[in-house]
Amino acid sequence: MMQPKINVLIVWLIAVSLSNLVVPAAWADMDRSIGQTIYVPAYSHVYHGNKLKTIDLTATVTIRNVDPARSIMLVVAEYYSEQGKLLKQFVAKPIVLPPLTTAHYTIKEADRDGGATPFFLVSWRSDEPALPPLAESVMIGAASTQGISFVCAGHVIAEGQR
Repeated sequence: MMQPKINVLIVWLIAVSLSNLVVPAAWADMDRSIGQTIYVPAYSHVYHGNKLKTIDLTATVTIRNVDPARSIMLVVAEYYSEQGKLLKQFVAKPIVLPPLTTAHYTIKEADRDGGATPFFLVSWRSDEPALPPLAESVMIGAASTQGISFVCAGHVIAEGQR
C-alpha cells in the first residue's frame, strides 16, 4: 500500500526539480534583448507644506549592466525638460558597459531648467541578446533639517536599437 504513494511522491519531486532547472533558463532567454529605449522620470524639486515652498533636488541617472556575461553599448543618455525639450546629451559616442558595470550622470540641485518633472531617455544595444540594464534615477535634497531622497525606476518605451 505504501509503495504507490512513495512512487507518486518521488515522481512528483523529480518533476518539480526538473521544472526548476528548465523554467529559469527559459525565463532568462525571454528577458534578453538586443536593445531598448528606456524612459527614466526625475524631479528637480518637490513641493512641501502649503505648496509655496520647495526643496531642490540633485538627480542622478544610473544605467547598470546587470548581465554577468555580456557587455552592452550605451548609445544615448539624454536629459529632457518636462515639456520634452532636449537639455543635455551625456553620450557623444557609444560607450561600452562591460558586464556588471554602471554609468551615471548627474543634474545639479540648482538646475531647474527642466521644470519640476524632467526625464532622461536611455538607449542601449548589444550584438547578441543580453539582460536589459537597470536604469533608474536617484533624487536627493535637503532644506534646513529636512532631507529627502527617493528613486524612480525606468520604463522600457521601445524595443530594438535606436
